[in-house]
Amino acid sequence: MTDLPTFIAGLPKVELHVHHVGSASPRIVAELAARHEGRTPVPADPEALADYFEFRDFGHFIEVYLSVVDLIRDPEDVWILTHEVARELARQQVRYAELTITPYSHVRRGIPAPAFCEAIEDARKRASVDFGLDLRWCFDIPGEAGLPAAEETLRIALEERPDGLISFGLGGPEIGVPRPQFRPYFDRARAAGLRSVPHAGETTGPQTVWDALNELGAERIGHGISAAQDPELLAYLAERQIGMEICPTSNVRTRAVASLDEHPLPRLVEAGLLVTINSDDPPMFGTTLNDEYAVAARLLGVGPQGLAGLARNGVVASFLDEAGKQRITAEIDAHLATVTG
Repeated sequence: MTDLPTFIAGLPKVELHVHHVGSASPRIVAELAARHEGRTPVPADPEALADYFEFRDFGHFIEVYLSVVDLIRDPEDVWILTHEVARELARQQVRYAELTITPYSHVRRGIPAPAFCEAIEDARKRASVDFGLDLRWCFDIPGEAGLPAAEETLRIALEERPDGLISFGLGGPEIGVPRPQFRPYFDRARAAGLRSVPHAGETTGPQTVWDALNELGAERIGHGISAAQDPELLAYLAERQIGMEICPTSNVRTRAVASLDEHPLPRLVEAGLLVTINSDDPPMFGTTLNDEYAVAARLLGVGPQGLAGLARNGVVASFLDEAGKQRITAEIDAHLATVTG
């Protein structure tokens, strides 16, 4: 085994920044759109989805994303989506994934919170049996829906508390959605034992990352690419080895970064940050986790050794227990040994 695509395809991985609905395959999206034809702008033709998933800017991406959320109408839809996401992750040798889920978006569309949580939990257990994949949940506040969404997301998290729930997040647009207003909700979530993983510094500057750290107690940062603009912030993140969930293709497709060649990934790595590679909303962005590792290899100029290092970073930054971390790290090392001897 010497070629990089083959090495990447077989490399054991974790995935720390991938969205539930955003991972729906074109086939699943098209099938759901066909069920609701005439009541959705989403095309029922998988090939037409490629054009539908061309985004003018981050705001347009959110608009399209929510139109896909609208297709998830009942617990069966939730179960099918979750199980199919697990299937695709396992196909890419993902051993452990922390899937970002936005329960508020589904509950406000009429799926009761207990039924929603039961569906994702049943699919999680089935995925473990079917694919050998260990799934965990990050319950995510949709920032564009404001404080009522934060209150409801926290309520669902604490009252339902599904077994797979491990962290509390904040997604959606950053512009016009300041992080500090969500501090009380993160304080309560952290007091209940949930880990803090807000998005920050994707479409806004370094101050948003500082706010995520200082106001929300962030233990990892979703995206965080604007940290490259602030030497003091880079030093802080490097010293504390706070995991950075980097999703290069996503940043280009949402116009947060002009091109892959201009992506700050190399600067973050050079500064010593704990960088992890992730896929965000892969079908919507025309990518996969394997593709993102290939992008990272090109941007960083690394081969198998460097890619194995990035995979280990994902394990270190994960909220997996120590035994699980050791197991996956050993698998990564064994795979690297097939190349290096």
